Amino acid sequence: MSLPSTRNDSFHAGPGFQEALYRWVSDWGELVVDAMLTLGDMAIFAGKMFLWLFTALPRKGTILPNFYHVGVLSLPVVALTGTFIGMVLANQSYTQFRDLGLESRMGGVINYSLVRELGPVLAATMLAGRVGSAMAAVLGTMRVTEQIDALISMGADPIHYLVVPRFLACILLIPALTIMADFMGIVGGYFYAVVMLGLDHYQYLNNSRNFVSGWDFFAGIFKSFFFGGIIAVVSCYRGFNCQAGAEGVGRAATAAFVFSFVLILGIDLMLNIFLESVFRTFWPHGGSKLI
Repeated sequence: MSLPSTRNDSFHAGPGFQEALYRWVSDWGELVVDAMLTLGDMAIFAGKMFLWLFTALPRKGTILPNFYHVGVLSLPVVALTGTFIGMVLANQSYTQFRDLGLESRMGGVINYSLVRELGPVLAATMLAGRVGSAMAAVLGTMRVTEQIDALISMGADPIHYLVVPRFLACILLIPALTIMADFMGIVGGYFYAVVMLGLDHYQYLNNSRNFVSGWDFFAGIFKSFFFGGIIAVVSCYRGFNCQAGAEGVGRAATAAFVFSFVLILGIDLMLNIFLESVFRTFWPHGGSKLI
């Protein structure tokens, strides 16, 4: 006489579960493979652009319009946004600092946050939203209407003619936009804290000078070069690989902004770690920064 089986078969995976698990693994595998292929293709695209960048610069007639579009036309939105960011920081910080009796220290904290982090990221976000999406839409429309193919048929390299000027405009002018965002954020924070909240003028500026150093300003400007390069490469790549139709152009513009913003945040984290390690290497005891 055989003993009854003690195995619990109530959780036996049926065919439906196995099929769902297979689809889930397959979908994730396809997503990872597509991401790796996209990154590789984007790296090749960036390599071709850098090859032209160090071989032959484009003519002034193609560079200056991009400089105007990227730099001059972006100044109002960056300045306005930076001003409100500084005022919001002052408004949000005042209650906490007042409860601790440290409201005179607000200037240092607000300006440090703007110069080191919010200014570069803010300028890059505005550039990705206003300029990056426009780049992807323009180049995507040129791809859909076969204007890029027409350039190739005439013997012109589209990367040299279309991508390199936009890359130079982004990487060279975003530091100026970052400085503008820093300045207007500092002005906005000062106006709200001193004029509207009535904090002491001397204490606010003195703590700002003592707390924010030249190293912090350099770190923000240094990061902005990488942000500008990311925006240009991602936006131009998305425009060059746009799908057919108006919907494809819209998707390219949206993807350019989303991917640029995600990469900006990721690169920002890595650069912060790198810059902090560099500072601790040269100033291991945390002495005075480069003022």
